[in-house]
Amino acid sequence: MTATKQVIDAILAMPTAPNVVEELNAVLEEERKRRNQFYKEITEFEKAEFINGEVVIHSPVKKMHNDATGELYQLIKAYVKKRKSGAVGIEKIMISLTRNDYEPDLCFFGEQKAKDFKRDQMFFPAPDLIVEVLSSSTADNDRGVKFNDYEAHGVTEYWIINADKEVVEQYRLNDEQAYELILKASTGTIECLPLEGFGIDIRAIFDEEINLKELNRILNM
Repeated sequence: MTATKQVIDAILAMPTAPNVVEELNAVLEEERKRRNQFYKEITEFEKAEFINGEVVIHSPVKKMHNDATGELYQLIKAYVKKRKSGAVGIEKIMISLTRNDYEPDLCFFGEQKAKDFKRDQMFFPAPDLIVEVLSSSTADNDRGVKFNDYEAHGVTEYWIINADKEVVEQYRLNDEQAYELILKASTGTIECLPLEGFGIDIRAIFDEEINLKELNRILNM
């Protein structure tokens, strides 16, 4: 039984089910109004997300967060550009899902999705890969509502990077379309199913010299 079916069954078991549905619809209508206002007010100069009815404005990141995001982006971007196999976004790409809007630290869209993107496009569908780099203010959402939302919308892989501890967690959808932890490591190789053939030394996310070696390898493949 799916989670949605369980919720519906729980509501239908209530004698006050019609009242519950009416109240829920009213709450969601107010949320839709706030979301439309969010779309009107956001600018390209700030990193903002709309999560469960609330606008979340992000504070500046620490250097280690920025470095990890940049190093991984450089490798994925080089790989995708060389193979012409899709599109890569960093930080300011707005992902619009059923209820929420996110700006993940890094994301990748396979060729089938990316081929229809327009030059002036501002809102994007669920990617094939999402990477979030943890910070103290975002960790709960990265491991909570975002984890569940990315899973529900079929994001094939979700990487959570702890730049402080220099650890990567790699989650992948299994046959039941649920995330399964397939790797948690600070050393070794990490591969990516949506990026066919892509594999890097995990240390390349945190070490500039190793990153440069991996970049040269990718460019000479």
